[in-house]
Amino acid sequence: MNTIYQKPKKAPLPVAVFLSALLSVPLLSSCGDGSRTASPPPPVDDTVGRNVNYPSATNQPQAKRGLSTGQKVAILAGAAALYYLYQQRKNAQGAGPNGKYYLSKNGRVYYRDNQGRAHWVTPPQEGIRVPESEAQQYRDFQGYNGRSTGRNLRDIAPQEAPAY
Repeated sequence: MNTIYQKPKKAPLPVAVFLSALLSVPLLSSCGDGSRTASPPPPVDDTVGRNVNYPSATNQPQAKRGLSTGQKVAILAGAAALYYLYQQRKNAQGAGPNGKYYLSKNGRVYYRDNQGRAHWVTPPQEGIRVPESEAQQYRDFQGYNGRSTGRNLRDIAPQEAPAY
């Protein structure tokens, strides 16, 4: 019986060098000198699976029983409530839910935590009770006194804001 045995062919040296270099590119590209600024981490959606409590503003009435009979209030929900919260916190100092709020290009309001992660802000389900004189600037927005029509925050989103 005649068995023919062939030696396996070896790859030529240039091909072997090329393949070795190709495999080492991901390893080398992950090492950096740190001169590049890292992009902020992706936003965190806090609305999934839990309720977010908002600190009450000092000038915000808490309940109808605490109001005088002559004081009228408006209830801000949806876009109107988000814009109200943004306006209250856009110049605040610090990070976290009590810190500075930002308006994104997609018309959402967010804040950054101590690690720089963005957290979406959602308005309370029951709305925010605001003195009517203060709430007048939000009357064109969706959610003003229960309205389902009106402007949303995309209409006023700054162009330099990130589009999360």
